[in-house]
Amino acid sequence: MCVYMNRSKFFRAQILWAFRALPLIGVCSIAVFSVVPANAQSQEQAKPASAATSSLPPMPAKNDYSNGNTWICRPGRQDSCTVDLTTTIVSANGGLTLERYAPNPKAAIDCFYVYPTISAQPTPNSDMTLGLAEKGVVRSQFARFGSQCRLYAPLYRQVTLTALRAALIGVPPTPEVIERERAVAYNDVADAWHYYIEHDNHGRGVVLIGHSQGASILMRLIQDEIDGAPVQSRLISAMLLGTNFSVPKGKEVGGAFQHIPLCRSHTQTGCVITYVSFRANAPPPANSRFGRVKGEGLIAGCTNPAALGGGSGELHAYLPAGMGGNIVSGVSADPPSWVTPSQPIDTIFVSVPGMLSAECVSNEHGSYLAITVDSDPTGVRARDIAGDLVFNGMVLQDWGLHLIDVNLAMGNLVDIVRQQSKAYLATVEKK
Repeated sequence: MCVYMNRSKFFRAQILWAFRALPLIGVCSIAVFSVVPANAQSQEQAKPASAATSSLPPMPAKNDYSNGNTWICRPGRQDSCTVDLTTTIVSANGGLTLERYAPNPKAAIDCFYVYPTISAQPTPNSDMTLGLAEKGVVRSQFARFGSQCRLYAPLYRQVTLTALRAALIGVPPTPEVIERERAVAYNDVADAWHYYIEHDNHGRGVVLIGHSQGASILMRLIQDEIDGAPVQSRLISAMLLGTNFSVPKGKEVGGAFQHIPLCRSHTQTGCVITYVSFRANAPPPANSRFGRVKGEGLIAGCTNPAALGGGSGELHAYLPAGMGGNIVSGVSADPPSWVTPSQPIDTIFVSVPGMLSAECVSNEHGSYLAITVDSDPTGVRARDIAGDLVFNGMVLQDWGLHLIDVNLAMGNLVDIVRQQSKAYLATVEKK
């Protein structure tokens, strides 16, 4: 019997399959394949590297990043970052007020963003079409930084959710195939970065922002192009969110990067902000791909945007008010009714002051940002938030709150950029 489904249901099914598959196929973050060791293949499947490589299709032609259509966001135009970000503030007493958003087109610094895995296209790498998924993710994770910086977000041919699902069907991809898929994505971002530096930057300070696959790509870009190089002097900070970033235990630098430490104050510049988020009462389980790194003496770095100096702090979250605000649709529980009795909320995002706090924790479960929901069980405001990955009605605890890593601390992150920008510009003026 053939079962037919409409386009949206088909994409949702692919997304659910892909997310469910990830813990089984050794993926360390959404849509970034871990390289399969050569000795993991059976003798029957193994082929000489030269033969495997020669059977791969040629790498695609480079993108022309001088063409505005290869960018989701660029300054000085109406695009996916010039959107309405009005937010409903839900107070503890149930009161609803609107918070308006105002961008700063004259910001003195730049932000360069690489988005996470959101493509359900049927190919291993996405094409360069700007679709609803790309527009939605920049609205959720990046556009709000426009109050502090000029916004640059390139399109790139990312590894798709479809490619992840394919690992469960038939023979898993060879290391060469996986490397090619990752190389296509990385090369696009590197080309966009080169164009930005050569034609747009003009010596300005820049904040690099990425989540999941985007963060992993930026990590490699920084290793290849920035760490220890002259352009490092322009790096205000790198926000590598929802990925495993290695540092030596008890130290701030020396793992993934050799010259760029973790950020430990809001005015420190040239540093990294990184975390993976889990509920405080649901730490990373044994099969989690987040919060742990390989290598003797290394741990996953954690910097708390609500308290970079350490300890607990209040999160200034901008959460999806409904399903339309999620970075990937159909894989999370529905958001709660934000007040009781229910009232209509017409904005894409809500803010819940005093409800969420965070603290970096390092223990036998891993190193992660522990999220606490501080709710009044007798109050009229929602007692919990959505954001867990759900499959067949079950929460996949190994993913933590990955879907809302950025939303949870969005207000804190924007404020950090504000303070870091002031510190950076003050230093530049003294030179």
